Amino acid sequence: MNLGPVYAPVRADEKDRLIKSHLHMVSFLTERMVSQVPAFMTREDIASASMVGLVDAANRFKPSLGVLFKTFAEKRMRGAVLDEVRRMDWFSRSLRQKQSRICKAISDLEKRLGRPPEEEEIAADLEMNLEDYRLMLGEVSYLGCVSLHESIEDTTDGPTLMDSIEDENSPNPLAMIENSQLTQELARQIERLTEKERLVISLYYYEELSQKEIAEVLELSEGRISQLHSQALLKLKTSINRTQTEGVGHPLSPR
Repeated sequence: MNLGPVYAPVRADEKDRLIKSHLHMVSFLTERMVSQVPAFMTREDIASASMVGLVDAANRFKPSLGVLFKTFAEKRMRGAVLDEVRRMDWFSRSLRQKQSRICKAISDLEKRLGRPPEEEEIAADLEMNLEDYRLMLGEVSYLGCVSLHESIEDTTDGPTLMDSIEDENSPNPLAMIENSQLTQELARQIERLTEKERLVISLYYYEELSQKEIAEVLELSEGRISQLHSQALLKLKTSINRTQTEGVGHPLSPR
């Protein structure tokens, strides 16, 4: 006998109200993600996937958790768009391998140098010239996976870097402690980025400027902003992953 979801879903009329009152998020998210997905994915594709995510969020929303629906819905909508990208088979094995190569080079260099590596050093470690390395960064950036919204772990539903910035009003004390620790570690790692990388992260995630707007502010090409964004996020993910795995700098790690 199918008992359905383990939580008490909201009423049908409440689902409709949630969807209608948050429809504006579809167009907003579409514009935000258009630079994070491959060029063949149209705005209509993104909007359609976002709508699927919004409906799914309304169906799964559990008010008793104390999480704002907007926060819950945005994560579901982004996930739906990235699921569509993967379904369209753009998230290929070769591109995963390229991302893994960059992450490994960053990790190896940071261990040797004791600091985040410069792009010239990463390119040299990969035995590539700077132009080819930047081209690889450009390819990876259009996966839509290089984002603060990407899972820190190699899973779809794992915690994201953005979770440590957003306040989801979690009622779980342990979760709040862990979130605070990750926030502190993320802030520390952001400070270790280059000045341009920090500016891109700040303008994109905190000021919510588009990559085109950031390019105008910094007087760089939009492609260069995309490369800096990708490189910064790969550095952050690599550093955070390492501290989570090794307990380096973790407030609760054994001393």
